Amino acid sequence: MARIVGVHGIRQTQTSKSRLTAEWSKAVNRGLGSIEQPGIVTGDLELPHWTGLLARGADRLGAEDDPFGPAAPLSQEEVAFVTDALEEVVHSDDLATFEEIELQTLGLPRLWPARLTRLVMAYDHRYPRGGGKLFVSAMREVRFYLYEPGLAARVRELVADAFGDDTSVVVAHSLGSVIAYDLLRRSQIPPERVAEVRTLVTCGSPLAIPAVRRGLGVADGEPLKLPGDINWVNAFDPGDFITGGRGLSHTSPAITDARVRNGVVDPHKALTYLRTAPVAHAIAGEER
Repeated sequence: MARIVGVHGIRQTQTSKSRLTAEWSKAVNRGLGSIEQPGIVTGDLELPHWTGLLARGADRLGAEDDPFGPAAPLSQEEVAFVTDALEEVVHSDDLATFEEIELQTLGLPRLWPARLTRLVMAYDHRYPRGGGKLFVSAMREVRFYLYEPGLAARVRELVADAFGDDTSVVVAHSLGSVIAYDLLRRSQIPPERVAEVRTLVTCGSPLAIPAVRRGLGVADGEPLKLPGDINWVNAFDPGDFITGGRGLSHTSPAITDARVRNGVVDPHKALTYLRTAPVAHAIAGEER
């Protein structure tokens, strides 16, 4: 079985490496079992807990200290980035519904600019379980990685240390997919530790959003590329609010999209993605 490096995504400040590893291992094994493949065992999955580095100086955050939650005001830079990202995922017909009506906050922070508020309301129209507000929080965390180079370097260093000489698969969720792609394309992992990597599996990736790619220095229209012969499989749910419902194959012919259905409760959830058959096939090294 492949030795796997996992790269977790957003909203993981209230957990730990050991807990994440146990949860991911269980989900991966459920997926592998569904395709009649042997499961992974202790030591097969290395999952660095990088999210504590996003704590803006704190070693651990409490729920009331969430720097990306609704109680934390947006900076001008965050407003600009989140607005750009929303404009790229909001459907014009959804936005038109809210352009002419009197602005209603509907529980949204009153200090948000009107344009951002209308975009969030329009996105909520498409993802009615609070997708707009969740998108804002997620994009703030994504932006923090993209535009804090010192922080990003520390995150990449921590994740790079997880690679071993026998690592063959990287599985990355949400913001973790941005980190994994950024790390692999920079060739910052020692060659002997990346030589056996054959597959990158991304799940619920915000790389589908042009504003995120631009934050990595990838110009509009420039394809996403990995070094060497690494196979890239991207799992996405059309109901996943982080991705705008899109995969990544439109960004590069080298990426294979796998459309999955994670249910309506939380289609972005990492454990749900990890249990799907396409992810299991990619981990097992089977062509689909």
